Amino acid sequence: MLFNSIDFALFLPIIFILYWFVTNKNLKLQNFLIVIASYIFYGWWDWRFLSLILFSTIVDYSIGIGLSKQENLNKRKILLWISILVNLGLLSFFKYYNFFLDNFVLAFSFFGTEIKANSLNIILPVGISFYTFQTLSYTIDVYTRKLKPTKDFIGFSAFVSFFPQLVAGPIERATNLLPQFYKKRNFDYKKAVDGMRQILWGLFKKIVIADNCAQYANIIFNNSSEYSGSTLVLGAIFFTFQIYGDFSGYSDIAIGTSRLFGFNLKQNFNFPYFSRDIAEFWRRWHISLSTWFRDYLYIPLGGSRGSTWNKIRNVFIIFIVSGFWHGANWTFIIWGALNALYFLPVFLTNNNRNNLSIVSSRKHFPNVKDFFSIVFTFSLTVFAWIFFRANNVEHALNYISKIFSNSLFTSPNFENDAFVKPIFILLFIFIIIEWLGRFQQYAIANLGLKWKPLLRYFMYASIIFSLFWFGGKEQQFIYFQF
Repeated sequence: MLFNSIDFALFLPIIFILYWFVTNKNLKLQNFLIVIASYIFYGWWDWRFLSLILFSTIVDYSIGIGLSKQENLNKRKILLWISILVNLGLLSFFKYYNFFLDNFVLAFSFFGTEIKANSLNIILPVGISFYTFQTLSYTIDVYTRKLKPTKDFIGFSAFVSFFPQLVAGPIERATNLLPQFYKKRNFDYKKAVDGMRQILWGLFKKIVIADNCAQYANIIFNNSSEYSGSTLVLGAIFFTFQIYGDFSGYSDIAIGTSRLFGFNLKQNFNFPYFSRDIAEFWRRWHISLSTWFRDYLYIPLGGSRGSTWNKIRNVFIIFIVSGFWHGANWTFIIWGALNALYFLPVFLTNNNRNNLSIVSSRKHFPNVKDFFSIVFTFSLTVFAWIFFRANNVEHALNYISKIFSNSLFTSPNFENDAFVKPIFILLFIFIIIEWLGRFQQYAIANLGLKWKPLLRYFMYASIIFSLFWFGGKEQQFIYFQF
């Protein structure tokens, strides 16, 4: 079920009413309703894969119980590895089986040996990368004794399948989200209104910004050989805003929806395109994933301790694994490696924590240094996104080579300039609103709160109107494929 669909527009108020007016006096009943709602939400896409969520839930719940009864370190390690192998095994089979098979065959053919192997027609379960990492956080935290294992199967099932963030995150830690299922939740009007406001902004990002940028990004990338270098640059920029509006829009809707039901999810995007260096960008982009890899992979590998070689190795591992997490394609691995190369100079010179504060926190506009730092970091990001969006490595290299040709200095060419101009206006307005709201959890969190009610409601009405005016056919979120 898509957040930007009529189905969800009908589904959400029904669950909201049942949650607060029918099951509100019984916490376990509320949690059970969340489980049922989550399974309906996920099963709307393909009910067959509900068995995977249920299986993962049972495995990690059982291992948590086993860890609570086991003090022997070796046996605890065995239980942990069972969880890791089962969860990553399922993820690897559905997401990476054909990738490894094809590259295995290709490697042997390179040395003159032909191997016949049939690929499987495997459907990738939506959201498997997200809920797999979420359940893994539970078993790892129970193993390290950061969290006490739960004996409430319904509450744990609700944690694993929580529908607002089930399909594309944020990837919530068990230490943050799971305890919220065991506390009585009271309806908070201000919290609910704030949630609705964040949902509205998330829909604007997705429908108005991302989907409209997608139209031109898709045309340009799919026909890149026909366009000039300057047009290809715009195509990459369109995709840059598409993926941000699409993914951060989903996170806003997920966080806002969770707030309607009394839950607090962590911020997943913190205005990353205003970053002054690549280290700051990765502190602000897909925060739940980057911190997951930091805590469960980077630090166990040794983090920034040890020799320079170990530091470089750990940086490359975390970025390449992050790239591979996104998909079974060499383009994602190169995208990760490229970001590692971006990050290393800042990291090795100990400048990776220079920009911890909000840019221009006491000014309306950035100073000259910050401005050019933002532009430079944004440019690096745009370039890396080319590999992320390209169909394959050859496509990406051809796209880049066309950019760095004489046609880069020509005027961009579109089939219909009249239709592309409103996109630039929308992007300009969007950037201004995001800049003004960069101090908040999301751009319009405080926008208009001190205005007169008529003016504030006019702003909300304008955003809603733009959803219908600029919206077209409902489009799936990009990260559903990951």
